Parts: sequence; structure tokens; C-alpha cells
Amino acid sequence: MSELFPPIEPYDKGMLDVGDGNLVYWEVCGNPKGKPALVVPGGPGSGCSTYVRRYFDPDRYRVVLFDQRGCGRSTPHAGDPTADMRHNTTGHLIADMERLRQHLGIDCWLLHGGSWGSTLILAYAEQHPERVSEIVISSVTTTRRSEIDWLYRGVGRFFPEQWERFLAGAPGTPRDGDIVGAYAQLMEHPDAAVREKATADWCAWEDAVLSGETKGTSRPYGDRPPSAQLALVRICSHYFSHGAWLEGGALIRNADRLAGIPGVLIHGRLDLGGPLDTAWELARTWPDAEMIVVEDAGHLGNTTTRDHVLAAHSRFAAGAGAAAADRIPTRG
Repeated sequence: MSELFPPIEPYDKGMLDVGDGNLVYWEVCGNPKGKPALVVPGGPGSGCSTYVRRYFDPDRYRVVLFDQRGCGRSTPHAGDPTADMRHNTTGHLIADMERLRQHLGIDCWLLHGGSWGSTLILAYAEQHPERVSEIVISSVTTTRRSEIDWLYRGVGRFFPEQWERFLAGAPGTPRDGDIVGAYAQLMEHPDAAVREKATADWCAWEDAVLSGETKGTSRPYGDRPPSAQLALVRICSHYFSHGAWLEGGALIRNADRLAGIPGVLIHGRLDLGGPLDTAWELARTWPDAEMIVVEDAGHLGNTTTRDHVLAAHSRFAAGAGAAAADRIPTRG
């Protein structure tokens, strides 16, 4: 089992004006002359984590982290009901990443992330492939409508009681209705109590889907501070109710644009929230992707997932390629 690198602090940070009244928080740690790498946060709306800094060798990497518009230390914060969400879309986030790259004087960087972060990584890389050196993804998602419907309806067959409570949290929504859209409307309600209840109900559902992995030791959504929960649910429901403003299946269909970019896709076979077939489809379309299936991991990953991420970062820091000889997944 590989050990994480010791905790480190940023040597530079700031607030980047990305327009529309938004300031995006960013930080850089590690070696100022090291290989540039961007950590793309999950959620959408989770912000960056200090923990993920430890996935990179600080002597070999120049690690950039940022908080997506509306969350973390970026302003305005989506937990504030007056924050305008019209300028918070996937297209805006791609532009923010490019502006940050230019601000830091980086020509090309490795992209690392998982879950929603993988969607944003793929969207950015397919638009700006010349700016991406390598990609490392754990828990692959592309935010297709089918994936959204699975997470907020289909997987309910494993958690029928909890899903019924989730559905009841959006009164008047038919069982086959737009439950994500209903929650998005609730998060814009003028009554704070309505927004807070919708936030609690959404977080309870997300935690239920992950409960087989956490075994009751934590609530990845419900344990967050109230303001962070509000921002997360408001941003999530906003993005998912719009299909992340992505044409259906486009990220997989256009993965040939990633040709020449080495990638490592690490996915847990037991991921209920984001089933393995999405990662499999992407690996079959992306010419230079290596796919690793972790047999006993779910959406949150485990120590084996971590070891594969660390190994990929080490390999790419050394400049070794990662093009797969074929598309047969490696089991871990």
C-alpha cells in the first residue's frame, strides 16, 4: 500500500476575477518549477480539498487547486440566495479553467479529478486538448441524462424507503417526473425554511446511496457545514436539471479528440452512484486511455484506488506514457 505525501501548504493563492461578478479562489503548492497539475473539484459545488494535495509528490509537481464558481472560498457563494446562478454553467467553468491557466502562465497541465470533476475534465480537454498533458480520473462520470436519472431515480431500487422520502421532499412530483428539476426550483424558493429542508432531503438521499461504502461512519453530504450544503445542493440541482448544458452523450462520442493524451481511468466495480458502464464506454472511445477496475471499491474509492492514482501521478511525473495496448480493463 502506497503512502500519501505529507501535508503541505500553498506557496501562492488568490482570487481570480472571471467576470459576471464572480471571483474564483485558487492556490498553488509543491514545486514552483515542477510539472503543472490541476485538481478539478467534484460536486458540482464541493470546492477543493486540502487532502488531495497529498496525492502529488511536492518535489515533482506544481499543484493547482481551485474552488468552482459559487462554492468553497469563491464568491458570490451559492449558499446566499441572492447569488445569481445564470452565469454558473459548464461553459463558464471551462472558461474559468482556461483563464486560470493563462493567469498562472502554464502552457499545458495534467488534469486530476473524479465524479463531477471527471465530467468537467473531459469537457475542458475535448475543447482544449492542446493544453492537456495527461488525465487521471477516479470514479468516471459524464453527466448524461441517463446517468443523472440513475443516480436520482434508478438506484432507488436498492434504497426504496430512502428514495420514497427523497421523492416526498418534492411534493407533487410524479414518480416518473423531473425530481431533480423540482429540487432545483425548491432551492430558489424565497422561504429559507423551504430551501433548508430541500437541502437536508437531498443530502440524506446522497448519503443513502453511499451508505454501503461509509458503513455509517460518516455522512459525506450531511456532515458538511450548513452553508456548504446549501451551495452544493443548489449548484448540483442547477447543473443536473440542465443536463450540465452538454449534448447527450457528447463527451463519450467526442472522446477521439483526446487522441494523444495519455489517460488513466480508475473505477470501482461496486459504484452504485456511477455504474461502471460509463467508464467502460469512455475507455473504448478514447484511444489512449488505460482503464483500471477496482473490484472492491465504490464511488468513494478505497486504498487500492488511492494506490492506482499515486502510481499514475508518479509515472506521469517521470514522463512515461500511459497509452493502453488495448481496452481490456486491469483488475485491482
